[in-house]
Amino acid sequence: MAQVVIDNPILNSPYDEPSRFRLFDDDGITNEISEGRRPSSYFVPIAAPKRRGTQLAFETEWVKERQKDNDQINRIRARVDAWRKGGYSGVTRTTARLLAYWRDPERERKLFFCQVEALETAIYLTEVASRFGDGWIADYLRQQNEDAGSKLPRMAFKMATGSGKTVVMAMLIAWNTLNKAANPQDARFADAFLVVTPGITIRDRLRVILPNDPNNYYRERDLVPADLIATLQRAQVVITNFHAFAQKERTDGSKLTKKLSGQEATGV
Repeated sequence: MAQVVIDNPILNSPYDEPSRFRLFDDDGITNEISEGRRPSSYFVPIAAPKRRGTQLAFETEWVKERQKDNDQINRIRARVDAWRKGGYSGVTRTTARLLAYWRDPERERKLFFCQVEALETAIYLTEVASRFGDGWIADYLRQQNEDAGSKLPRMAFKMATGSGKTVVMAMLIAWNTLNKAANPQDARFADAFLVVTPGITIRDRLRVILPNDPNNYYRERDLVPADLIATLQRAQVVITNFHAFAQKERTDGSKLTKKLSGQEATGV
């Protein structure tokens, strides 16, 4: 891959929708800038020949010929963008208030564009899509879950390191809890949450998403209007690491007692 020196890699503000990106060619990334937002895509890895005694490696050069668009993600992104520009129609009053609060240009602590867009996407899929002729999105997600053999429906938002995923988690909890409090019968929303982490270090760092934590993000990052903070306390949030779900070996107590008694009788 050709080495390209990029003096200033930053083309966009983190607070606004990206409007420029660098192009790739057959040798890799270039200094050529294109207007607009980069389409969501991925680079197809090619397995290198396996040598004796070594693991199979993947050649992952970022070149144009290996770049493939994420068609469904780009379709969803376009629909969310059109809905955003149309004024967020079709949402609950609580959701409308939160979106206005997060998008307020006068905010002292502005949120990243990607953080708000993650919530916009979740909101669109939950509250709006089926009524705006986009029922295909739910069908697509359902089929993907079935193809993966999953009995637990899942939806994923992929965000880069440093983009503020913990803030997004807090925003998701606030959006759900406040809507559930406003309309307890609405099954689209929840006020109980289970957060599973890959280890105890991250588990402890995520205390900031607990509404009753002294350093919670709802206050520190100004994610919820002041008059709704008390309502947010209804959220039940449990944070644990995945090891808590590991199967534990079970022993028949009566058999163990008999075995130990037999050993004592024989002087073992």
